[in-house]
Amino acid sequence: MDAFDNHHEDPRISEGWEEDRPAQEPSGQEQSTAAPSVPVQPDPPREQDNPSYYHDRGTGRKESPFADSPYVLNREPAERGYQYQPQTEPPEKKPRKSHRGFWKGTAAVLLVVALVAAGCGITAAAVNDYWEERTEDTVSQLNERIDTLEEQLEDSASGGWAAALPSDGSAMTPSQLYQTSVDCVVAISSIVQTNDFYFGSGTGSASGSGFVLSEDGYVVTNYHVIEGASAVNVVLHDGTEYPAQVVGYDATNDLAVLKVEATGLSAARIGSSDSLSIGDMVVAIGNPLGELTATQTVGYVSGIKREVTTSNTIMSMIQTDAAINPGNSGGPLFNIYGEVIGITTAKYSGTTDSGASIEGIGFAIPIDDVMNAISELVDQGYVSTAYLGVTVTDTDEESAAMFNLPTGAYVASVEEGYSAHRAGIQAKDIIIALGDTTVSNQFELVRALREYDPGDETTITILRGGKEMTLDITLDEKPQDLQTEDQQTQPTQPESEDFDSWYDYFRRYFGE
Repeated sequence: MDAFDNHHEDPRISEGWEEDRPAQEPSGQEQSTAAPSVPVQPDPPREQDNPSYYHDRGTGRKESPFADSPYVLNREPAERGYQYQPQTEPPEKKPRKSHRGFWKGTAAVLLVVALVAAGCGITAAAVNDYWEERTEDTVSQLNERIDTLEEQLEDSASGGWAAALPSDGSAMTPSQLYQTSVDCVVAISSIVQTNDFYFGSGTGSASGSGFVLSEDGYVVTNYHVIEGASAVNVVLHDGTEYPAQVVGYDATNDLAVLKVEATGLSAARIGSSDSLSIGDMVVAIGNPLGELTATQTVGYVSGIKREVTTSNTIMSMIQTDAAINPGNSGGPLFNIYGEVIGITTAKYSGTTDSGASIEGIGFAIPIDDVMNAISELVDQGYVSTAYLGVTVTDTDEESAAMFNLPTGAYVASVEEGYSAHRAGIQAKDIIIALGDTTVSNQFELVRALREYDPGDETTITILRGGKEMTLDITLDEKPQDLQTEDQQTQPTQPESEDFDSWYDYFRRYFGE
């Protein structure tokens, strides 16, 4: 064979050894009839069988690597001292799976499913109850609105607006306020006697507004609306006209109370001006220009406690940007709850020195400042106010500067028997303080007197002959035959050519 040629020839073959072959077995078709052979004793080991035999003999040939191969000459390999026995490791036994983990997982899944189902059930029940309540509330609210609309339709058909007023006294829209309050607003027209230096004597008309104070016919307006009137008429919102009597007036506060012979009138609701804040919405309803009856304007409170001079009287006013026009004087200023919180009185108009137009600056008398006076006018026809009994003018500023005199209210005359005369005040004295209030002109003296009631005791500080004197004084009540302290110092006509002075003079005859 080629494999042997590459190495060395087996010496046993080259020397003519005979193979030890096993006896040939008969085929499956033939059965041996020979007697069993006698066991032959094996030959004793031969020297040639020793592997080192050839090496020791010095043949120089290496032993064939196939000497002991079972495939060499078909004989059993010689017995050797160590034979390799391959060890085959037994297959590793797989651990037997336990079914406990399976049941645990199954139980956990079932528990989660049960919890989710329970949660869904609870949630569904809660959602169902919630929507049932919401549905009931919605149905209830819709029913209430339907009932309210039906009542409004019935009242509208009968000419009433009572259903538009929220029953809980909550805030109203301007539309609701108008519907619920317009019936208490009246238009006022009067015939006045004029006696002017330029135009002579004659008659004129004045227009304004007012509001019903009580169901039995008392009406409130401004004094300048009916000042000098020989006849006054009141026109209700429905067009009914009544002649009115002047119950009383207070020029200092620009107030007048009228009375018409009627009952069952729609009376205004009185609120509080002290609760107002800048930015609050207000509504004015009146008779602008004497023609546009029941006109509503809406605005906001622009300022409070504004010191405004009207008819030579200083008053604390509410400022608003709600449109106030001639004919609005005496009308009500409402808050958003439909309550009267002011009496519209005046406005700034015209242009400034720079030529800019003045717009949106109107004023109203705070209702809290005059409600006591209104009550006194209704009850007794006049207002009890403190009275000094003097005629005063402003100090001449040029003379005061020349002689180093303080400014104040210059006493032109003193009426005998009144508080100033009893205190020792004389003509040509200069009143510089009343109580703790400093007085620099006649208007500040009038304003200081408003802080006192008839019978109050205080002090009055005067300057006489360059000396300052403080006198004790007990204030009197204003006589009813005197219209106002302002008439003692107010000239019949403006002495200057100032536009504002002449405008203020004429506005009383043509309304505000």
